[in-house]
Amino acid sequence: MLKGKRILITGGTGSFGKKFVEMVLRDHEPERLVVFSRDELKQFEMNHVFSMDEHECLRYFIGDVRDRERLYRACRGVDYIVHAAAMKQVPACEYNPTEAIKTNIYGAQNIINVAADLGVKKVVALSTDKAVSPVNLYGATKLASDKLFVAANAFATGPKYSVVRYGNVLGSRGSVVPFFMKKRAEGVLPITDLRMTRFWIALEEAVELVLHALDESAGGEIYVPRIPSMRITDLARVIGPDCELKEVGIRPGEKLHESLIPVEEARNTVRSKTGFIVLPDTAVLKYKGDRSGFEPVAEDFHYSSDTNEWWLTADEMRNVLGQQGYDVR
Repeated sequence: MLKGKRILITGGTGSFGKKFVEMVLRDHEPERLVVFSRDELKQFEMNHVFSMDEHECLRYFIGDVRDRERLYRACRGVDYIVHAAAMKQVPACEYNPTEAIKTNIYGAQNIINVAADLGVKKVVALSTDKAVSPVNLYGATKLASDKLFVAANAFATGPKYSVVRYGNVLGSRGSVVPFFMKKRAEGVLPITDLRMTRFWIALEEAVELVLHALDESAGGEIYVPRIPSMRITDLARVIGPDCELKEVGIRPGEKLHESLIPVEEARNTVRSKTGFIVLPDTAVLKYKGDRSGFEPVAEDFHYSSDTNEWWLTADEMRNVLGQQGYDVR
């Protein structure tokens, strides 16, 4: 699908971006692969791993999604855009709300307009469980971003915009696994609430879901993967079996459980080969995809980490962590 195509990824020096670049360079033959981000040091370091000297298709562009003119320059001639750039840290967004709005909402609008003006074929935007019934500013901005991308398909002509929504990513920067790995040397693993559950997805799976959306989307879909749940206490015991688990209290804007599909979206949700797809309201957006091959979910369906039917056992968790290079013997 990507052979001979020109792809740009925003936020390309983040955890997802680096894995995306790795897998596209390894498994596909793009004509051009543009890494767009605002951090020159991260681009410098990434170029040592994925060098433009070794990969002729690779380009590194310094830029910010807030800067529409720079986006016009970077996206000219591009076939596909993967939008991964965002302010993601909940406390940082709470303390700097206007900055989060500029990046996560105005940046999304810039991507939409630039893609439409330049004739980009498809755009896939990354979302988060926190956009579902948001209780913090980060989630609220990502909900607004998702709505913008879905609504953009109302354009008479232009790109097909879709969204990929998933939760906790194993080993991503700032996630719980590297945090526990660092803390276990102290003999105490702090946990905000012992009842907490989370969905679990590996970076490779997240990239595959985005590639699937690029291939299959007709515009307006929100793709949600079928993934297992884990109890944070189970994860802590696998990483630090001899450590004390210390409950420190839930943080502002934090949820006990992740939700990827609320019951309010059930009426537009269908099962797919990768998990679920929340389809747009056809009365508003005139969805052009074929619904016939999908099975609708029940009207009272909701997809939450605490009611999930698929749970990781301690042995499965240990195996997955080992495959990702973590020492949990």
